[in-house]
Amino acid sequence: MQDDTHDGTEVGRHWVTPAETRGAQRAHWDSSADDYQAEHGAFLGDARFVWCPEGLDEADARLLGDVRGLHVLEVGCGAAQCGRWLVSQGASVVAFDISAGQLKHARLLNRRTGLSVPLVQADAAAIPFAAATFDVVFTSFGAIGFVADSAVLMREVARVLRPGGRWVFSWSHPLRWAFPDDGGPAGLTVCQSYFDRTPYVETGPDGVPNYVEHHRTIGDRVREIAAAGLVLLDVVEPEWPDDPAHPEWAPNWSALRGRLIPGTAIWVTRKD
Repeated sequence: MQDDTHDGTEVGRHWVTPAETRGAQRAHWDSSADDYQAEHGAFLGDARFVWCPEGLDEADARLLGDVRGLHVLEVGCGAAQCGRWLVSQGASVVAFDISAGQLKHARLLNRRTGLSVPLVQADAAAIPFAAATFDVVFTSFGAIGFVADSAVLMREVARVLRPGGRWVFSWSHPLRWAFPDDGGPAGLTVCQSYFDRTPYVETGPDGVPNYVEHHRTIGDRVREIAAAGLVLLDVVEPEWPDDPAHPEWAPNWSALRGRLIPGTAIWVTRKD
């Protein structure tokens, strides 16, 4: 199924190469970083650690545990709001993202808050740090579905983690793949197979992919974690808050959907 948008972008599902995926993510986030931070910056804060659009806050959830004195790596950091909050909690944090546009905002927030997080531009499928460097690695909606082979990402994380270290990541709940990106009633009807792993691709008028998202089922994700030598401790499925003022993330994160089907899965793992 394909659709042409008003700006000439073609939307569909087809296979792309890892190189095309990397190029698409870099181009998309470089071009959209300003709009993204303008739209969501108030919700994300300058130095706040929120796991998901449902608003689960690490200050309450403590999925990373006590980070004081620990070496922490943030994967797919965007503007590094989460890492900055961890610095305020006594952690030593490094953050990386594939997008120079997002890292520009991270540098601005470093200066504005005085909570400085060292920043690196890098691909999550090739983490540029030595083995057993970090006590904790995490991402809040970064990288997981934006790499062609998330099993490679899991192995890379396991490589840079120290024994006993935690890898915690949030991403769209796999169940959402079967539903359309619609926050209204139409978004409650299954429109494609949950088992179809063909990537979602937006292609520009020049025929080059400019946004790619990859899907894995719950079983796929568990197997990736186990194959990387990690132990799955928990899967957290935050519920939509009972707060009429809670912001909805258009077009697909809504109170209507959030109260009926899970929007986010947070995977808590440990390297033994």
